[in-house]
Amino acid sequence: METWRDLCAGRGPAAALAGLGVVWGGFAGVVPALKAQVGLSDAGFGLALLVAASGAVLAIWAAPVAEARLGRPALAVAAGAMAVAFAMPGLAASGTAFALAMLAAAMASGVLDVLANARIAALEAARKRPFMNLAHGLFSLFYAFGALVAGILREAGATPFQALALLCVLTLGLVTVVAGAPATGPEARRDAGATQVPAWAALLPAGVILLVSYLSEQAVETWSALHLERSLDAGAAAAALGPAALGLTMAAGRFGGQSVAHRVSEPVLLRGAAVLAALGAVVAAHATALWGAYLGFAAMGAGLSVLAPSALAYLGRTTPAPQRAAAIARVSAMGYCGYFVGPPVLGLLAQGFGLPVAFTLAGALLLAIPVALVPWMLRRADAA
Repeated sequence: METWRDLCAGRGPAAALAGLGVVWGGFAGVVPALKAQVGLSDAGFGLALLVAASGAVLAIWAAPVAEARLGRPALAVAAGAMAVAFAMPGLAASGTAFALAMLAAAMASGVLDVLANARIAALEAARKRPFMNLAHGLFSLFYAFGALVAGILREAGATPFQALALLCVLTLGLVTVVAGAPATGPEARRDAGATQVPAWAALLPAGVILLVSYLSEQAVETWSALHLERSLDAGAAAAALGPAALGLTMAAGRFGGQSVAHRVSEPVLLRGAAVLAALGAVVAAHATALWGAYLGFAAMGAGLSVLAPSALAYLGRTTPAPQRAAAIARVSAMGYCGYFVGPPVLGLLAQGFGLPVAFTLAGALLLAIPVALVPWMLRRADAA
């Protein structure tokens, strides 16, 4: 019952994150076909996504300004722009056109992500209850849905544009939920008009945790289907189960994390989850059968599921209200660097050493969270 009340109170940002999941899941499901359509190598495809990263990071800085100028409708406007923009990559016929289309899609999704997380943090502060894991669980659930639908459509002969366009139409239905939802409370309104900016030093630990988490998550989302097709001879639908398995276990982990967050501190969650995600990455990288790769991606998803929500929740809880929106914008900018740098980095590694090596290195990077980043975050909090 309490979970239902949480969803009702935060249905605006929750629906926004669900829409974000649909379009990114759909994109992950069509990556093999889209890569062939635009005629790019692994490294070239990754570099095209890196072009999108620069615009997305810049767009994130504009999110607090958009919130202050537009007020409550800002989230719905960003969600609508994202839904339209994500159909565009399916029309690309060259690497340049693909990079520009992804630039527009990434900018819209970057602004939406910051606005949604800022409103969730405000809601948590106003209601004194965790909500970040639950809302991000919806992202993961709808991400899995988008990936599965895209894979099924590809198997049936749909082009990348047809698959993405259908998912974008479904996303517009979620935009109506965002537009009709109530404001998240007086805390959100104070944050929207805030101009105070926190010091970078206080934000770096959480920001680097988000960077590593998003880098690993998006790298797997982008390259897992291709890994299954190339390394294990999976068909289109079977390959789409890679990102779908990641999304489903991330959803389950985040829904479970909503309950665990009432009993376990964010630093403890971060340590255990990072170790599980690292082990999953290694298993997926070196599996010799599809079921082993699915198991690895599932374990990775379960571990990754609570990393970003827990870091954002900790930041929201320890940051003064007037600084909260700016803090989340800055940390999200760092996280989105990983979100968009991850695919090209894995692409370059895959080009030189193969995807199994690339996934193994992603697992090694995740171990930096319990070993170095969580202790750093706690030291910064104690010094504040």
